[in-house]
Amino acid sequence: MNHRQLILGTALATLFAVSPAFAQTAQVAEAAPMLEEIIVYGRGEARQVQGVTQAAIALEAPGTSPLKAIENLPGVSFQSADPFGAYEWSTRITIRGFNQNQLGFTLDGVPLGDMSYGNHNGLHISRAISSENIDQVTVAQGAGSLATASTSNLGGTVQFTSRRPAKEAGAYIAGTLGSEKTGRGFVRLETGELSTGTSAYVSYTRQNADKWKGNGVQKQDQLNFKVVQTVGEGEISAWVNWSDRAENDYQDLSKEMINRLGYNWDNFAKDWATALRVADIYNGLATGPYPGKITSVDDAYYDAAGLREDTIGAVNLAYPLTDAVKLDVTGYAHKNDGQGLWFTPYVVTPGGAPMSIRTTEYGIERYGAVSQLTAEIGDHTVSGGFWFEQNDFAHARRFYGLNRASPGRSSTQFQRGAMATQWQYDFDTETRQFNLSDSWKVMDALTVTAGFKAVKVENTAKTLVGPVKNGTIKAKDNFLPQAGFVYELTNEHQIFGSYAENIRTFESSNTGGPFSTSQDGFNAIRNSLEPETSRTIELGWRFNAGIVKGVVAAYDVQFDDRLLALTLGPGIVGNPSALQNVGGVSTRGIEAGATIEVTDAVSIVASYTYNDSTYDDNVFSATGAVTAATDGKTVVNAPKNLLRGELKYDDGNLYASASAAYTGKRYYTYLNDASVEGYTLAEISLGYRFEGNAWAEGTELQANVTNLFDKKYISTIGSNGFTNSDPTGTSQTLLAGAPRQFFVSVKKQF
Repeated sequence: MNHRQLILGTALATLFAVSPAFAQTAQVAEAAPMLEEIIVYGRGEARQVQGVTQAAIALEAPGTSPLKAIENLPGVSFQSADPFGAYEWSTRITIRGFNQNQLGFTLDGVPLGDMSYGNHNGLHISRAISSENIDQVTVAQGAGSLATASTSNLGGTVQFTSRRPAKEAGAYIAGTLGSEKTGRGFVRLETGELSTGTSAYVSYTRQNADKWKGNGVQKQDQLNFKVVQTVGEGEISAWVNWSDRAENDYQDLSKEMINRLGYNWDNFAKDWATALRVADIYNGLATGPYPGKITSVDDAYYDAAGLREDTIGAVNLAYPLTDAVKLDVTGYAHKNDGQGLWFTPYVVTPGGAPMSIRTTEYGIERYGAVSQLTAEIGDHTVSGGFWFEQNDFAHARRFYGLNRASPGRSSTQFQRGAMATQWQYDFDTETRQFNLSDSWKVMDALTVTAGFKAVKVENTAKTLVGPVKNGTIKAKDNFLPQAGFVYELTNEHQIFGSYAENIRTFESSNTGGPFSTSQDGFNAIRNSLEPETSRTIELGWRFNAGIVKGVVAAYDVQFDDRLLALTLGPGIVGNPSALQNVGGVSTRGIEAGATIEVTDAVSIVASYTYNDSTYDDNVFSATGAVTAATDGKTVVNAPKNLLRGELKYDDGNLYASASAAYTGKRYYTYLNDASVEGYTLAEISLGYRFEGNAWAEGTELQANVTNLFDKKYISTIGSNGFTNSDPTGTSQTLLAGAPRQFFVSVKKQF
């Protein structure tokens, strides 16, 4: 099997969204060449698709989110306030102007939901699996394949594939030390392939680092287990991943705060006396001005944190029923407990401190199954499948008392013994999705694909504590078509094109979606609210011309029925705010990416994206008045220009990479009167693989420097949402990016 066939096999597996088992089975014997491949350009796909391999992820500092590794791909914009790209409150990925909760994410075909911070139907990839155990990340910049298990992928999908157990028994250990007292350890034990046809691995990860400003930690423990068992011509695989994560938050900033207090301003953590002073003044328990340059109680809080514990697992059967018919079935389950907390001066503790801990609490229990049947019938490859998920989501807001003498509670531990529950709801979400497609090889040079999916999601809310909001809302579409073609001009050049329609169903939570209003507000919209939809057209050219290979593509996207929370009725005090459909967005752009193999040891990877996303309509109130003149304005957090470049050297022993990424100007107001300037970040990686005696063989030393030139910049925008206008720069919804950081890692393969 040659290199081109390997890429084609990966592309076909992605197209039909089966588990990687079939594609990987054929590749295992010759997997080594793929380890040196950084970017895979999706040869054979009728859609714009690229991927990065473990080799690209390994160049990052260990523990870095795999989302950061895909920012070199065309159309992808990634931001995070920490050097690892793993701080969930700040992590944002946008593709072609669509934000994170309008994208779809899966791990080995298992849905991860929309990976938003307050996720009601999944979990972030940084918790789902350790980065060392990810084999490949595949990005479809359009709507993604029909079989993707997602109901949020309006603007693209990101599919993560875990590594297979090794053929040989052994162990892999790695340790990292670096800036801000970063310490990370990783160990993976491999059984190798046993006489029973069984192979497995288990890994454990512990990471602990201080915040780069202020006081606080970001720590995580992870356990990953995977086993593969040969069964005749097929195989059964199973995996279970556990994660316990606690991260102290950085304070959300505004432009005015940055000018007054600086980029390094943060919460008061460890300075209880100042936190008490500010809270006392705000609550009228003390007089006088706020200390120092503080002018508002919201300039800083004592502390804040996000806590998440997850267990997720799956069992997959990949089996050829005949030479031409293959079955792929995955069953999965996921349990999550989480709290997002902050020390609020807005609610005092009776008889105690002039503040309390406010939490938003999450509990997810979901299970489901994804199945796909693929048949080769002459020149046709017919594939059909079904996805079912039952998700029970518990959502609550509680307050916990604090002592005046000292907090008496740790921000990085789950809170118990609430003094009050403001609200508590149970949300039930049932998802059903069916897909059917055909890939027809019309002639040797031309393949045509066509198909559709049908989606039905039913969301139900039940009130346990607080304002009553009960009821059910449905989102469905029985025909969401896709069609495309791939034409081989030569063995080195392909033309491809596609058309796709998609839908984003409603969120089930009390802080977002149709239930984030009152009962009257929900009753007013439940029969008229439409889910967001998209239509995507792509046309592109893939090439592999000697030392240069890559892709150029153009796209046109129409996004309709955009949802925004608006006040119902004529503005009388007390009218609820509820979601409303407020119009559409038009997006057009060009993407280009290329890899240049200068020599066997030197390569250059580059990509450029021009994206123009604008609102099609003004926003109107219930009385018909214009509340936001957004017609023609640029979509928030949608940079028009993205430019990425990486120079890589690897002679087998010595390896190095130097990369730079430019992100253009981004608006954080709908009226485009406030923005953050574009910025360029550079980073380097340098390593050496030792050879010789048993101790040297398999040993690797690697150093990483992020934000090489110590650039001061705004990373995340919209951390507290977006607003219509911010002429005075006081909207507290920005996060500063991390300064230059250094990391050194030692790795050993036994």
